[in-house]
Amino acid sequence: MKRLSTKRTSLEGLVGTPLAAANTPPMGVYAFLPLLGDTASSLQNFVRVFVWIYILLIFAYVLLSWIQLPYSGVAATVRRFLDGVCRPYLGLFRGRIPTLGPLDLSPIVAVVVLLVAERLVNRLIGALL
Repeated sequence: MKRLSTKRTSLEGLVGTPLAAANTPPMGVYAFLPLLGDTASSLQNFVRVFVWIYILLIFAYVLLSWIQLPYSGVAATVRRFLDGVCRPYLGLFRGRIPTLGPLDLSPIVAVVVLLVAERLVNRLIGALL
């Protein structure tokens, strides 16, 4: 018969004790870092896409204000939608920015402000997350 060794290793008494637990980081402490970085980049992409879609809506609003389309139910619905989405934001700049004859410069300023705000928000998200 073989005799089992009764020697203890140096770590045997430490495993599972509060002393051993105090020297190691909690489980999963570093596991959230990639998730946090992925959340930041996803949020930055959402802001970027949202701003570019809104810029396209402003562009469509400006084009439809220049072009007189014959009346149709679809065109009237699109025009009402664009009016409801773009007019409140563009109204912040109308009247404060002088016009150049028949040209209203408020959509250009509104787009520039949107692009600057997008950059600032994305940098803030990158700094915080």
